[in-house]
This record gives sequence, structure tokens and C-alpha cells, in this order.
Amino acid sequence: MRFLGNIEAKMDAKGRAFLPAVFRKILQASSEERLVLRKDVFQPCLVLYPESVWNEQMDALRQRLNRWNKQQQQVFRQFVSEVEVLTLDGNGRFLVPKRYLRLADIEQDIKFVGMGDTIEIWSNIKAEQQQMTPEEFGEAIEKLMNEETSVEG
Repeated sequence: MRFLGNIEAKMDAKGRAFLPAVFRKILQASSEERLVLRKDVFQPCLVLYPESVWNEQMDALRQRLNRWNKQQQQVFRQFVSEVEVLTLDGNGRFLVPKRYLRLADIEQDIKFVGMGDTIEIWSNIKAEQQQMTPEEFGEAIEKLMNEETSVEG
């Protein structure tokens, strides 16, 4: 699955949004019926995981953590318990619970951002604030790609 691009949308007063058609088609092609919603660990946005991707992430985290380590068990508990399982209705809509909207400071105007195997949901205002300037982006990607090249070369 490869979710790419960004799409502006609006939520209705009840907190429902239409998943953009381009993303719905990718889910349908992969036979994904359910999504897992979680507040991002680092950023003020929400993340939609196709259920299979969520299960892979959960398994990868579980494998890295020791069940007999109190802090690691708490990390796992918090990661997996603060989620909501969603199913799209017949029109491609889903409901975002109000507590998640508050966590990400989302109101009506939203932006869906394809992040490869997940989809982020941002407040339009927060999404703009989080963007690097073109110069910052160029410098950051240059540094990353040069580090990668020196490792491989």
C-alpha cells in the first residue's frame, strides 16, 4: 500500500469525514475493511493505519519490548490502548471521536496526508505550521541522502 499526496477536506459537525476516494481505492485494492486510528506519537495529528499495517506495527513493537520490564510493558499498553477501530460507511465516511479531535486540535478544516503505509489527518492550520521551508527541506534531504550514500559507498 502506498498512500501519497495531501488532500484538503472538511469534517461535518458530528466529526465525520469522507476518506478521499484515492485512498479508499488503495484500501479496497488491498481488501482492507478496517482502519485503526491513533494520535501520532510525535506530531499534533491523527494517524489512520490499515488494520494489517497496524498489526505489523504492533507485532514489531511487541518483539522489541520485554514483557517483564515494567516501563516497556507500560509503553506497549499505552501504544495499543489509545486507539479506535474504524470502519468506513457505505459512502466512505468515518467518525472521529471527539477526544481524538481535541488531542490533535482538529476542528472542521482538515488535511489528509499520505505517508506511505499510513494516512495522517491534520488540522489545516497545524499542517501548514509543521511544514519546513523549501530551503530547510532541501538541506535536510541533502544531508540525509549524503549520509545514506556514505554508508553504502
